[in-house]
Amino acid sequence: MAKVAIITDSNSGITQKEGRELGIEVVPMPFYIDGKLYFEDISLTQEEFYQRLEQEADISTSQPAPGDVIDLWKRVLKNYDQIIHIPMSSGLSSACETAHMLAEDFDGRVQVVNNQRISVTQRQSVLDAITLAAMGADAPAIKQRLEETKFDSSIYITVETLKYLKKGGRVTPAGAALGTILNIKPVLQIQGGKLDAYAKTRGMKAARKVMVEAMKKDMAVRFEQLYQKGEMRLEIAYSGADDTAAQDWKRELSEAFPGHHFDMAPLSLSVACHIGAGALAVACARKLSR
Repeated sequence: MAKVAIITDSNSGITQKEGRELGIEVVPMPFYIDGKLYFEDISLTQEEFYQRLEQEADISTSQPAPGDVIDLWKRVLKNYDQIIHIPMSSGLSSACETAHMLAEDFDGRVQVVNNQRISVTQRQSVLDAITLAAMGADAPAIKQRLEETKFDSSIYITVETLKYLKKGGRVTPAGAALGTILNIKPVLQIQGGKLDAYAKTRGMKAARKVMVEAMKKDMAVRFEQLYQKGEMRLEIAYSGADDTAAQDWKRELSEAFPGHHFDMAPLSLSVACHIGAGALAVACARKLSR
C-alpha cells in the first residue's frame, strides 16, 4: 500500500497548527502589503491582515513560488511514496495550473487535484483525502475521486461593504456609491470555482434570508439524494477578526437546518482581500466515505 502525503494551501482555511494536528502540510499563501512580502499564518495573522486592510494598505495576492513548492514536495517525498496536492480552485487562481506543470517532473508521484473548491469546501476535500488515504487509496485514486465529486459543493457569500468589490472591478464606482446609499448587500455564489453574482438585497438581514433560501433550494433540488443520505456537510465562513456576527449567523442557520452540525472557520485571506471584513457565508460540501 502506497504511503500518501496530503498537501493543501492556506486558502483551505486550515492553519499551520491544524495542519500539524491533521498530519498534513499547508502551503502558506503569499501577500504583498505596501510592497513587502508576507505569508498567511506565518508572518501575517488574521488580525494583522484586517488592521492593514482597514488602514488602506496596498494589498495584493500572489501564488506560492514554484521553487518553494518543489522544495516542499522533494522534502515530503523522502518519507512518502506519493503526494496528493490540493490547491485552491483553478477558477480563482493560477496556482493550480502552475502546480500541474510542476508535477510533470515527478513521474506521477505528485497528483494535483483540481476540484474547483476554496475555503471550507476545499477543507472538506482535504479531510476526504485524509480519509481515503487511511482506507488504502493511492494518490491517483484519491485524485480521481475528488475530481469526480468536484461539483458537489456550493458557497453563498454576502459582504458588509461594496468598497472591495469596487476595487476589484466587480462593482462600478457609481454602483458602489448608490449601493451604499441604498444599503444594498449583494449575495455572491461560488459554484464550480467561479465567483458570480447571485442576488441583490436591501440590508444584511435580507441577504442572510436569501442565502438560507438558496441553500435550502440546493439541498432540496441540486443535492437532494446526497442530502437525504446524509452526505452533505453544512459549513459557515466569515471574514474579520471578530466572529460575533458569525456566531449569530450560526444560530440562524441552526434554526433553519435543525439537527445539523455547522463547522465554522474564517475565510481565507485570499478571498477576504477582495470582499473585506464583515462578510458571511454558508457553504455545503459532500463528505466522502469511500
